[in-house]
Amino acid sequence: MYDLAVIGAGPYGLSIAAHAAAAGLSLKVFGRTMASWRDHMPEGMFLKSEPWASHLSDPSGAHTLGHFSEEHGFEAVHGRPLPVAAFTEYGMWFAEHAVPGVDERTVVRVAPAGNGFGIETADGERVLARTAVLAVGVMPFVTVPAQLAGLPPTLASHSSGHRDLSCFRGLDVTVLGAGQAALETATLLAEQGARPRLVARRARLNWNTPPEPLQRGPLRTLRTPHSGLGTGWSSWVWSEAPWAVRQLPGSARQHIARTALGPAGAWWLRDRYERRVPALLGHGLRSAEARGGGVVLRLNTPGGGAMTVETDHVIAATGFTPDLARLDLLDTSLRRTIITTAGGGRAPELSAGFESSCPGLFFAGLLTAPSFGPAMRFVHGATFTAHRLVTGVRRRLRARTAVRLPRPATPAFVSPGSGSPGSVRKG
Repeated sequence: MYDLAVIGAGPYGLSIAAHAAAAGLSLKVFGRTMASWRDHMPEGMFLKSEPWASHLSDPSGAHTLGHFSEEHGFEAVHGRPLPVAAFTEYGMWFAEHAVPGVDERTVVRVAPAGNGFGIETADGERVLARTAVLAVGVMPFVTVPAQLAGLPPTLASHSSGHRDLSCFRGLDVTVLGAGQAALETATLLAEQGARPRLVARRARLNWNTPPEPLQRGPLRTLRTPHSGLGTGWSSWVWSEAPWAVRQLPGSARQHIARTALGPAGAWWLRDRYERRVPALLGHGLRSAEARGGGVVLRLNTPGGGAMTVETDHVIAATGFTPDLARLDLLDTSLRRTIITTAGGGRAPELSAGFESSCPGLFFAGLLTAPSFGPAMRFVHGATFTAHRLVTGVRRRLRARTAVRLPRPATPAFVSPGSGSPGSVRKG
């Protein structure tokens, strides 16, 4: 029986595995390495975050993006966007050098088993582990507007479903959304020879400003500190103090998870976008209907009226929603009894060590944003997560508490080993 099973081999899973291996835990890591980055991002995309804020985490600090770029002869510097392809290669390199092997088989079920968990793979093998962490990335949580639900994949898709946008060359494509994914997808479509338009409910688009120099005077640094999620004190708190976010009341945490670091385009994309992509801003999607090999969209206009748009394909760049119910690989009985965040939240309530109300079951990545804030939506959050989560795993292993299916009707739980109660609230 392994001490820890890590399900997921993206930035969070790999960082956790590196810390667990360094701590001497017996470890099994499952997942296709950097799968979301390799399979679900169009060619030509760039990281929105700064390279220095995009490291995966290992305790020695020997496997940073900076070390990788030096070894492979390219620059990863402040103020210069890094291609997603280069970051993906970095993740593969990190896995090879900092993680003791990745089993790329797909996990189809995680269920309680004795004093731990049984992890079943697609080919039928079952592995036992005393503790488990689900670091499954964002793909289980794809969000598509309900109005598109009845359309076939040939007519409507999510932005994460396209590795190659050249298939839309010559076609009229409508992109829904106002964030970086929508703006960059629309721009890449235009550059690939498609005829894109953007439709967004927002009346105006938000654009990030170019980053300030890293070396600045003390007064300017104090007024607008740098952080892994941008400049300014609010960004600094979300980036560098997720532990403080977790201490806030549930209503405040829910508001932060919904609104902090909202949709905005990268500064380096703006010129490329504005020269090529027309937009219908302040327009909401009323309905979508397949007709004549294309799609007819009915939109609500800013003035309260309606208009119709005919298009060949609709791409919803509408993000991801953390929702425990979408984790089909998690045993149904267990999933239904895990305590979720207060106020109708759909993510698990977590201890300071990222442990759920089921002893020994941990979460990482997007599902933890309602507990620790918006940093968990970005690669930068992996560093905060890895150390604390592995500390929580080691604490649980010392406690040696058997895994039992919890009863669903408990309003609160005590964070294992924390010495203080964790109320059931939005994380």
